[in-house]
Amino acid sequence: MPTGVHIRDARRQLFDAAERVLLRDGPNALTSRAVATEAGVAKGVLHRHFADFDAFLAELVQDRIARIDDQAAALRESAGTGTVAGNLTGALTDLFDSIAVAIVSLVIFRDELRARLRQARPGPGIPVLAEAATMIASYLGDECELGRIAADADVDTLALSLIGAGHLLFAGQEGAPPEPGAVDKVVTTVMADVLQRRLL
Repeated sequence: MPTGVHIRDARRQLFDAAERVLLRDGPNALTSRAVATEAGVAKGVLHRHFADFDAFLAELVQDRIARIDDQAAALRESAGTGTVAGNLTGALTDLFDSIAVAIVSLVIFRDELRARLRQARPGPGIPVLAEAATMIASYLGDECELGRIAADADVDTLALSLIGAGHLLFAGQEGAPPEPGAVDKVVTTVMADVLQRRLL
């Protein structure tokens, strides 16, 4: 790339390139050189915007977590509308797109990245999945208050079950997401007890 050419929104360009490399070649292939090559920029561009490659990766993951925060707001707004199972099925499908599944693999793969993320967001669990579980638990808490699930529902445990099962379901696919019916089956199975008991 010629010197002095301005790159519009270089950070976004680098994030998009990293996601493409991650999807295509996996976490082992994600290097600063691979990202720069994919983005079509000199390697120095990445280091002008980030302290080092792990700092870049941490911000890439934080960008994904920010999207979960946006999804959480939309999911909580859906409380009291539609069906609980339908809302959860939609949320899991949106959450576990191919990029998110790949980013979870990256977080698991790189110890230093995981450590940096935990400094920024202390707490148990794997970053990204932990935020996703919080999103689901908050929504279930709202539905509990509305009387659409059993009043004594353990929303934190239900959220962990849904996120764990959802991740396994989506991560086990090669390139294509699972059928909507498969996601719905997981949701309805996990939620069956608290949905039935609210009627008693």
